[in-house]
Amino acid sequence: MLATGPLKWVKVEPSEKHALLLGFAFHFCVLASYYLVRPLRDALGLEGGADQLQWLFTATFVVMLVMVPLFGALVSRLPATRFVPLVYRLIAVSMLVFGGLIANHIAPLAVSRVFFVWISIYNLFIVSIFWSVLVDRFSSEQGRRLFGFIAAGGTLGTFIGPLLAATMATRLGPIALTVAAALLLEAAVQCYRALLSRTRPQGHGMIKDEQRLGGSMLAGVTLIVRSPYLLGLVLFMLLHTSAATLLYFEQGRIVVDSYADVASRTQFFATVDLIVSALTLILQLVVTAPLIRLVGIGGALVALPLATVVAFTAMALAPVPATVALAQGLRRAVEFALVRPAREVLWTVVSREEKYKAKNVIETVVYRGGDAASGWLSVWLTALGAGFGLLAMFIVPFAGLWAWLCFWLAKRQAQQAITSDK
Repeated sequence: MLATGPLKWVKVEPSEKHALLLGFAFHFCVLASYYLVRPLRDALGLEGGADQLQWLFTATFVVMLVMVPLFGALVSRLPATRFVPLVYRLIAVSMLVFGGLIANHIAPLAVSRVFFVWISIYNLFIVSIFWSVLVDRFSSEQGRRLFGFIAAGGTLGTFIGPLLAATMATRLGPIALTVAAALLLEAAVQCYRALLSRTRPQGHGMIKDEQRLGGSMLAGVTLIVRSPYLLGLVLFMLLHTSAATLLYFEQGRIVVDSYADVASRTQFFATVDLIVSALTLILQLVVTAPLIRLVGIGGALVALPLATVVAFTAMALAPVPATVALAQGLRRAVEFALVRPAREVLWTVVSREEKYKAKNVIETVVYRGGDAASGWLSVWLTALGAGFGLLAMFIVPFAGLWAWLCFWLAKRQAQQAITSDK
């Protein structure tokens, strides 16, 4: 018998209701925590001048290269039930330390730069760990039905986090933001522990919660190199982050040319974020689950390259803020509401070690590497006089490759799902 009420849209079984709501709350806490401090990060990132942002992007990638082996070593030596709370709590403590340094104006420029890099790193880790937990505790079939609703918890967090930040920043200062972020991470830990009691690990054979994953600190990299399926996920991530970064830089140029002051630019970006969050939440609660059932994982994934072509074309033909708001709003809503849940289903059929190690490498190092490389590419193309229209023409064949990859990954996922169910 299926649940009734708001949950009927996702066809949730009564036995899944508590786990679904815990996943929703877990995701809410994770993203609300990050979105509380993201405005502070962006403000402090400009302390050294806007022309230094590209170097901060590069520094983020370099530090990420150091962090991933350390994370791999931690995952190898501790069971998930220990390293997940440990990572979240270490990050929470770092928030309190940074809050104290910023509030007391200690080495303001250096602290601002380190804070920008650290927030840019930790947000990928906490989100990647969250989804590693989800694909470890829910089956492929459950993911198709439930991940859209769970993703909506994160979208709600993207609403509440900035609202709290806007309210608290001027009245209570940066220390309040970092304390609130730390408390939300602790709430995420409690949601995680409650989720463990409602679910069990997915995979071959009897897997215990206290079982260590073992392997080396670089196992995530070696697992990727040995698996065509994981290499496909690497290519998907590179295509995704490259397109997003090129659009982001063009968006910045259009906004700078259109708005002369910081306040009006901030208002524009806030409007875009509001459009994205509203569209995403509606799609996640009503459309995601039935659409994935209708078009399959491949059909959901291919929505992103299609939306990317539309965004590039629209911004090339009409480089004005209204076009940016609509094109980027639609693309990002499609990404968060449809593609992210479908992409996470791809991970439900791999081994537990791949879920926690290879997944983290792809969603941190590969993501930030593609981000940094695409950022420099945009700068170089602009210096050479290449217009955005030229990029828009080249995006079409890349989107074709990307679409083929979406269906290839979906086919491999279906084959591995049959194997893992036997």
